[in-house]
Amino acid sequence: MTQMTQIKYIVAIALVASLAPVAAVAETRWAIIVSGASGGEKYAEQMKEWRTGLQSALVDRYGFKAEDIRVFVDETVKTGEAANAANMRKVFGDLKTKGAKDDFVLVVLLGHGTYDGDVAKFNLVGPDLTAKEWTDLLAGIPGRLAVVNTTEASFPFLASLTSKGRIVITATDSAAQKYATVFPEYFVKAMKEASSDLDKNGRTSIFEVFAAASAAVKQHYEQRGQLATERALIDDNGDGTGREASAEGPDGGFARIAYLDAENPAEAANPELAALVRRRRALETEAEELKLKKGEIPDAEWNAQFEKLMVELAQVSMEIRKKS
Repeated sequence: MTQMTQIKYIVAIALVASLAPVAAVAETRWAIIVSGASGGEKYAEQMKEWRTGLQSALVDRYGFKAEDIRVFVDETVKTGEAANAANMRKVFGDLKTKGAKDDFVLVVLLGHGTYDGDVAKFNLVGPDLTAKEWTDLLAGIPGRLAVVNTTEASFPFLASLTSKGRIVITATDSAAQKYATVFPEYFVKAMKEASSDLDKNGRTSIFEVFAAASAAVKQHYEQRGQLATERALIDDNGDGTGREASAEGPDGGFARIAYLDAENPAEAANPELAALVRRRRALETEAEELKLKKGEIPDAEWNAQFEKLMVELAQVSMEIRKKS
């Protein structure tokens, strides 16, 4: 058996061992839903459906605690927290003190955006915030962060928000896109439906939601005989380039292991099992980080490091299965 064949065999064992659905442990899952300036009555009604649909999916399907979800609303809503710049600075400032390194933070931007050829903005109630200002707001938030900008001017946010391990999803792949997107409709739908668990392992990752929504957007245009004017991108390797769900590329590794599901109370109550699950997550993250270094270090050294990670991942996953 050649060395490469050995590595492929070990990877296969690790993947099989990791298929058992094991929820994350000892973490808080936060969600910030920002429903910005509506742009009119028609859009206000749509945005209401999207934000309430998202909130329901997070609580009912994924087990987020209601108190860990913050929803900011447009100018047509008389009650609730306004989606304005001051509230954005406050909520993300609070997260920097409340959050922990094992937490997961999901940020979803609903509404509209603009791009003047130089500066991209997300439209808020009152003064807007630029992509650069959003980057500054999110800097220093502990834990794993996923940002989903569903607007027509979202593409420039990809390069601005990019950071290794940070998941950034944009509804468009071009700064030239100026029309309202259908991506948010299908993103919310994918969040709500069990069919978004594409690999059928009993868990749903942010990548699976992205892939399901992207496929639905493509179908939307095909069924209407229209040329697709939007193609969603994902970036999580820090290069700010991104890729489509169906395309090849280095992005998506971290998103595939960023599960939306709530933690399992029984596992959280078992310190030994909790430690194993944390170790498994750390190994999965190390493996994704090592993949990004392929070609930067000698092949023999890379293969040895990767093989070692896969062996330990297989061992830890098997121990989790025994104790679950």
